[in-house]
Amino acid sequence: QVQLVESGGGLVQPGGSLRLSCVASGIIFGAYAMGWYRQAPGKQRELVASITSGGSTNYADSVKGRFTISRDNAKNTVYLQMNSLKPEDTAVYYCGAFISRAYWGQGTQVTVSS
Repeated sequence: QVQLVESGGGLVQPGGSLRLSCVASGIIFGAYAMGWYRQAPGKQRELVASITSGGSTNYADSVKGRFTISRDNAKNTVYLQMNSLKPEDTAVYYCGAFISRAYWGQGTQVTVSS
């Protein structure tokens, strides 16, 4: 049974930082591309950042220079370091694992507000 469990969300002031984690089980983690997506109220889910099995990364223009995705294959974990957070970063953040199909976590809420 595949499980992706996100953690690390919360309430943070503008300009602050958060680190999201996603622990995967039930898959050969190192073989999967991993990604972080987000969905704000009334909007479609959008890609935030992704990392291939080989470690190549890709970012949405809106987060370049502020967010960093990384993975630790020994811990079956993918991270999203989020710095200089803005109110428009407020959303539910989802972890995804991709190979021949997609697996999703349950999401973690990130709220950026003063």
